[in-house]
Amino acid sequence: MSAQIRLVEITDANRDAVVAVRVHPAQERFVASVEKSFADARDNPEAKPWFRAACDGDVPVGFVMLSWDNVPGPGLCGPYFLWRLLVGAEHQGRGHGRAILDEVVALLRAAGATELLTSCVPGEGSPEPFYRGFGFVPTGEVDDDGEIILRLELGSRP
Repeated sequence: MSAQIRLVEITDANRDAVVAVRVHPAQERFVASVEKSFADARDNPEAKPWFRAACDGDVPVGFVMLSWDNVPGPGLCGPYFLWRLLVGAEHQGRGHGRAILDEVVALLRAAGATELLTSCVPGEGSPEPFYRGFGFVPTGEVDDDGEIILRLELGSRP
């Protein structure tokens, strides 16, 4: 099934509905909540956080946050880093995650980016297989939190 996803700016009008998007409880150790993401964005302005609600029609089904064109340095990957990607538990398995990443890739290409980095905690239930299936490959690096770093060459996606 092909999801029709729009990335929408988060406003006072949709904030509560976006914050209510939650992953399966078993996934919570791998993906921080939307509320935690807002706090991380506020506390780390040097990471140049960019975030959007992922909506199917008018319904928020997910959330995405990137570091957008930041200067890589200690604790900062980039210049483009997929910081958070989550799809609500009741919306999973419908292609929303891939559709969100397709939208992100299109925006990054339009901005002139050539690669997107992300990281994930390895282990049972990790999103690593999802990222690899999308085309991300491990860089061989591990961050300070023990997460593996993955790279997507934007020219490799159709």
